[in-house]
Amino acid sequence: MDEKMQEQNDAGTAQYRPRLALYHANPRGTGCAITINLHPAHDFKGGCIMLNAAAQCAVGGKNGGKTEFNRFDWQNAVTVKLDFDDLCQFLQVFRGESESICEGRGLFHTSSAATAKIGLRHIVEPLSGYVLDIYRTPRGGTEAHVRFMFTPSEAAGLCCAIESSMLYVCFGLPVVLPHERAAAGTARKGSDDAAA
Repeated sequence: MDEKMQEQNDAGTAQYRPRLALYHANPRGTGCAITINLHPAHDFKGGCIMLNAAAQCAVGGKNGGKTEFNRFDWQNAVTVKLDFDDLCQFLQVFRGESESICEGRGLFHTSSAATAKIGLRHIVEPLSGYVLDIYRTPRGGTEAHVRFMFTPSEAAGLCCAIESSMLYVCFGLPVVLPHERAAAGTARKGSDDAAA
């Protein structure tokens, strides 16, 4: 796991953010890999899922008796933040309620750094699955495009993962705050007194 994925907590021990990674390399070198990280809501910030997509940059195989592996261009990966509404759009496509996001128009994200268009559609020809297209154009830069094809089983699993993560995207990790503990203790003491 690379250093970017590592965070230090107050005690100084390493903690890692779990991620889902899917790699689809092909012999033509046009494959893609994605990683998906859940960022729960906290304080006054809404939660999201961060999706990173990297194009294949090298084809693996045997070279003079030495095995070379498929490689992906993570240094130039395209990253998009999927918030509550975006994830709901993904779920509609994965569940079969819609053939594509926003009737094929896709989702548009604009920030001070870049503009991104995210498309997801169900296809049946030449293979059955779901195609994710991400176009990202940095301010004053060149457009980057990555395409990832989810198999039906990957889409089913990802649909379940997104559904399960929605609790954390909306409400974060459950914690009992100090003022709630005090209020619960007062309420409990009152009920104990009434029972006596």
